[in-house]
Amino acid sequence: MAPLPEQGLCISQVESGSIAEELDIAPGDIVVTVNDQPVQDILDYRFAMADDLVQVTIRKPDGQIWELEIEKDPGDDLGLSFTGEGLQPIKKCRNNCIFCFVAQMPPGMRPTLYVRDDDYRHSFLYGNFITLTNLSVAEKQRIVRQRLSPLYVSVHTTDPELRAQIMRQPAAARIMDDLVYLTAGGITIHTQVVLCPDINDGPHLERTVSDLLSLWPRIASLAVVPVGLTACRQNLPDVQRYTPAQATQVLEVVHRWRDRALQTHGYPFIFASDEFYLLAGQPIPETAYYADFPQIENGVGLTRLFYDAWEEAAPELPATLPKPFRVTLVTGRLGEKVLFPVVYHLNQIANLQVDICAVENRFFGSSVTVAGLLTGGDIINALHKRTLGDLVLVPAAALKPDEDVFLDNLTLTELQSRLPVRIRKAGTPGEIVAVIKELKGESDE
Repeated sequence: MAPLPEQGLCISQVESGSIAEELDIAPGDIVVTVNDQPVQDILDYRFAMADDLVQVTIRKPDGQIWELEIEKDPGDDLGLSFTGEGLQPIKKCRNNCIFCFVAQMPPGMRPTLYVRDDDYRHSFLYGNFITLTNLSVAEKQRIVRQRLSPLYVSVHTTDPELRAQIMRQPAAARIMDDLVYLTAGGITIHTQVVLCPDINDGPHLERTVSDLLSLWPRIASLAVVPVGLTACRQNLPDVQRYTPAQATQVLEVVHRWRDRALQTHGYPFIFASDEFYLLAGQPIPETAYYADFPQIENGVGLTRLFYDAWEEAAPELPATLPKPFRVTLVTGRLGEKVLFPVVYHLNQIANLQVDICAVENRFFGSSVTVAGLLTGGDIINALHKRTLGDLVLVPAAALKPDEDVFLDNLTLTELQSRLPVRIRKAGTPGEIVAVIKELKGESDE
């Protein structure tokens, strides 16, 4: 028997009552091969587990080798979890983009926030955007062979020279070759362009949309988002923010191509992020504009979904509160525009006063205006200058979901201890309405 390869997946947990538990497979064991094929990561494992009869090679911590033949229903798992989610090591970014947000972040934050993830497996599993510049030929072949679809790709421009210049990576020039290969192999791809004024907009954007639309429907959508700039851009190329007039020009291009795509393909294809509408002072489009909301995680249509959810939740609001309450709603500068109609509605409730506190982002710089990048320290600085009333609602998007920690490592509990008023988090319209209903309950007691 040939020596077994050293790679494999280390088992971290075995599900109770699972096939693996019945076979005495245990945490610390290594899954080395399945059906005589090396298992590099969780995707290899899942791909092999689609069979109803699998041969699994296990290496025990003491070096014993177990050869197991397992019969199961097609698609059934063995009940195993793996260290590092079975995706270590992460494929990191090899680019040096002129607008890289990680390169603009201040020091002293959580180490994971500085990881430049450019892993095609994360794109398939979690919808992360990747650039394709670090893929080997074998990895491209694997994507097609294992049907790792859809993927999410940051294109920025299809002009080879300009893309290499923007990303400061020669391999970036082959973007159209990579996209043609993957789409011809049956892979569906959602794309994005981070627009920088007078760099990759204007005629360059026109070319990019035309090139990508030529590969529809495998290139399934294109999101256009404005560049994000912080105050920590030391030793980085000069990149400007979009002005309202420039944002309006971008929307004109997007809408023109959207109309063309609807006429030729029956699908809008190209979408501008909410930020462009807010910057231009234009209304957020209606729900039908966003078709099937293909790029919601990219900030495309989030505001419309928020408004739709508000319309659904608002009828549950009480008409009056038995005694006066004052609530402060914390958000970013951009979020203030989104929340105006919500706050107007809330202030129609008798005995309720709701104020917006639009926090200036000093941590990243005043040009960063989204609520999701607010820090606990900036929220404290803004609230100390105000009369807070009875309750402060902070945006849930600014907190790490599983720990209630802000980007500056301040916790929600620490924020509460430093302010003389109750603090709650809320992210959805339903959560805001639930808080107001709780206030009514307190009044009734």
